[in-house]
Amino acid sequence: MKFKLDENFGTRAQELFRSASHDVQTVLDQRLQGCSDKHLYEICCKEHRCLVTLDLDFADITRFPPSNGNGIVVIRLPINPSINLLKQLINQFLKTLKQMPIDKKLWIVEADRIRVHESDVEEI
Repeated sequence: MKFKLDENFGTRAQELFRSASHDVQTVLDQRLQGCSDKHLYEICCKEHRCLVTLDLDFADITRFPPSNGNGIVVIRLPINPSINLLKQLINQFLKTLKQMPIDKKLWIVEADRIRVHESDVEEI
């Protein structure tokens, strides 16, 4: 699967995706940091990449309709999260991805669940 990691992810997160055999690029790699959310979303759609972000703005399905792209993953972290928690949530997402496709869906990854939005909300 092809992913784009938003600018709020570092090389450790990138390595988790690569070690799971995914094609991953980052906003930083493409020097897109600071671009508008709309522009980033359009680039992900054009490149057929699923966006992985910590930015809750991307959970707005009216602005960023999941049906128009290859998926959006919003990872929700508490205030002052640890690197281990972020790693845990990414691994939780990657494990669940093996069971269910993400194309044209919005996934909200939280510590105790993953919410999937398409036409109806599912919980895993």
